[in-house]
Amino acid sequence: MRQEGAEPDGPRVIVRIPEEPVESVVEADALDAALRHHVLALRGPLFGVAAQSKPGGRQWRAVIEVARGCPQEARDGLNSLLWFRAKDECRNAADRRELLAAVTRLETECVNEVTVLGTRYRVVRAEEYAYVDAQGNIEPPRPSDPEPPVPDWSTRAGAPRVDDGLVLDPDEPLFPAQMVERLSLRGLAYSGSRFPDDVLHDSEQAVQSHPDVLLMPAAFRIVQRSGEGHWTLGSQLHATAHHARRTLDFSLTWLEPRERGLIPLESATEADARTVTADSASPSAADLALYVQAADRLRAESLDEIRVHGTTYRIARIRRLLRWGIDGPEGPRPSDASGHAPQAMHPRLDEDGKVQPD
Repeated sequence: MRQEGAEPDGPRVIVRIPEEPVESVVEADALDAALRHHVLALRGPLFGVAAQSKPGGRQWRAVIEVARGCPQEARDGLNSLLWFRAKDECRNAADRRELLAAVTRLETECVNEVTVLGTRYRVVRAEEYAYVDAQGNIEPPRPSDPEPPVPDWSTRAGAPRVDDGLVLDPDEPLFPAQMVERLSLRGLAYSGSRFPDDVLHDSEQAVQSHPDVLLMPAAFRIVQRSGEGHWTLGSQLHATAHHARRTLDFSLTWLEPRERGLIPLESATEADARTVTADSASPSAADLALYVQAADRLRAESLDEIRVHGTTYRIARIRRLLRWGIDGPEGPRPSDASGHAPQAMHPRLDEDGKVQPD
């Protein structure tokens, strides 16, 4: 079903009714979540890189996860992507020269778009947000969110990459709950005195220049707060709630004890709260036991929230919104700041793909 009144090349929404049992569960979970967590909490922008291989098409694909904190971090990621293509994938000097020419630009200019070997690469901007309830509690994972069939808690185990293989398609059919959310967020813009004037201006302009939005798949973060304070970020984005829990397990048993002085910083890498607690002679054994108990509960019950030593840790369900215009996804805005300038990321390559000494 197409949205009524949509122009042929303008914003449109195609809606389909869930038919499979799993689809119906996902839709039911979304409706339940909307009743419990209905207040939008906006955190700010994230950046990544999308690529378009078919000129004039509306589909793009994420090639650098839309999880970087500033535009230059995304440009640096594109720099590395093209450098390694030149080093490891090229079969002829002409293609390698074209790739290395783009790398050279990315080392010296704040480039937000390059076309290389027929593929168009663009630094893209997404808004990170979450939903909270009336008490300010951030939405946790939903029962229907993907999880690995067999949870692996080993820190050496791999983890799926955020946005790996993700196709960005504004014409992809949506379930009714997704359609309602997408339409309701089209007019989202910054407001309030806490934003500088240039940020407010760019946000208003983006609604006009990129009037449609695309909602990316949910991702997950650890958030934490002490007492009744504000929630703060406690991790990077994760592709699944389980992998966020695994990071929290590591934080509770390895990182937090070191930051609090319960395990000396110079201790062996394998030393953690579980191994030190086993030594009852340790003066910190009692405090570490609380971390072990929390981590063990996290594992056994796949909890989304745990409290230990006065700090509450929660697995938060994070959403991202890409604004979309006639020419595709929105890029960085003039008011988006970067923490560092463009720079060389890798050694020089010659046209044969050989690394050159400094």
